[in-house]
Amino acid sequence: MSKAPGAIPAATVVIFRDAADGGAPELLMVERAAAMAFAAGAVVFPGGRVDDADRALAVRLGGDVDETAARIAAIRETIEEVGLAIAIEPEPSAATLATMRAALHAGAPLGTVLNETGLRLKLDALVPFARWRPEHRTTRIYDTRFYLARLPAGAPAATVDQTENVRLFWATAAQVLAECAAGRASAIFPTLRNLERLARFATVDEAEADALAHPIEVVTPWSQMREGVEHLCIPEGLGYPVTAAPLAGIRRG
Repeated sequence: MSKAPGAIPAATVVIFRDAADGGAPELLMVERAAAMAFAAGAVVFPGGRVDDADRALAVRLGGDVDETAARIAAIRETIEEVGLAIAIEPEPSAATLATMRAALHAGAPLGTVLNETGLRLKLDALVPFARWRPEHRTTRIYDTRFYLARLPAGAPAATVDQTENVRLFWATAAQVLAECAAGRASAIFPTLRNLERLARFATVDEAEADALAHPIEVVTPWSQMREGVEHLCIPEGLGYPVTAAPLAGIRRG
């Protein structure tokens, strides 16, 4: 499906780790810097826009270029933003990962970094979960593909980049939603809807099964009056437990 004019291709990844108490899995969230043009101060999943080098590598790898480029961007952005290597094999050491992160921050393409370290992509380790492309006039429009991934067993501690993001934390989806409801955190509309969907799962396996059970269709919210109140709505049948919310107070960007 082609993207709307002006939409910026992007990718984000929901990274799961097992909870120490054996409860619901925890997700990695980052808080965006207050100076950012989009979603300033909001809590989001790691990710960002697809760049030209991501597409160039995708062309070399073959297949669906848009899909492959998005997966590459998700992997690259995760290294840059939180210092974790997902969907890369063999699993890099902490020192190698630090070298990779520094090179990416300096502008090196991920393909070059992989060649220099002898590592390779494992793109099928990312499970497609959703795709959102809002349409509104007040913020930048991103065509964002969401993926699920598991934290590698030997991964180092995640660390924030202190540029685009100023804080990171691990929490269950329900805990993040509670923080937002209490006003201690802020999230944009797509993040909230995806957290509500993720909060239904007791295990990573359940989340991945749900992703496979629902079609990946572009979610473009629309406004609609319901019982005299304007709501922002999304389609039914894509796995979301909440498909409409009053527009007043919704953060879209």
